[in-house]
Amino acid sequence: MTEAGNSDQDFELKLLLSAVQGKYGYQFGSYARASLMRRVRRHMQTSGVQHISDLIPLFLHDESAFAAFVKDMSVVVTEMFRNPEFFKSLRESIVPILKTYPFIKVWHAGCASGQEAYSMAILLDEEGLLDRCQIYATDFNDQALRHAKTGIYPESEMALYEENYRKAGGKRELSDYCHRGYDSIKFNGRLADHITFANHNLVTDGVFGEMNLILCRNVLIYFNQELQDRVLQLLFDSLCSRGVLCIGKRENILFSSIGDQLEVADRDQRIYRKCI
Repeated sequence: MTEAGNSDQDFELKLLLSAVQGKYGYQFGSYARASLMRRVRRHMQTSGVQHISDLIPLFLHDESAFAAFVKDMSVVVTEMFRNPEFFKSLRESIVPILKTYPFIKVWHAGCASGQEAYSMAILLDEEGLLDRCQIYATDFNDQALRHAKTGIYPESEMALYEENYRKAGGKRELSDYCHRGYDSIKFNGRLADHITFANHNLVTDGVFGEMNLILCRNVLIYFNQELQDRVLQLLFDSLCSRGVLCIGKRENILFSSIGDQLEVADRDQRIYRKCI
């Protein structure tokens, strides 16, 4: 694409983001530009429009069309016990800390379709902590949250889930926690009883309460540096004293304003603990 073409696209993108923020309050302007443009172009293809600016009247006059855009803008790629070595480290190095608390609050920020929240519930159940624990799983994508609340996933993914579970140090069989039927699996209601799914936008919403453990993995990579700093500060402010923060393996806190206020619990798995 020519320089003039890029300039036109940038201008159209600014108009689109301004319209979206003005109509719906969503702020996508601080997303990493390459990722943002890739998602917008993909949405243009599925919507059958030629120009970015064609999306503006579509979104302004059709809320369902905008909801589909939000879905495309959010990260819904996840799985049970994703990155099992992370969950193994969590079980071995952080669970002993959690056991010292009378009640445990866990926040999954950017939970997508909920598999990691159910993974955490299973881990805590096996460690005897689930009955004194509340898990808050949030995302800005209402469609993903509705899916997460069902606890239903394709049976075709079960083999991967079981392999991850074993590598993560699972103590039973993953099938003990779900039922099979109609080419799907559904996780037990007992797990869901300890999970609250709610809408929360890391870009526009505030502190989420005093959490003992926060997981925000593979979300920051889609933000620019300024927004990463702001979100990291929000996560830090949402931790209780000596609380634990987990981010993705491709993310880091080195250049953030909170970098010197966290100590390393597991450098490879990006697990940190609040210094005070």
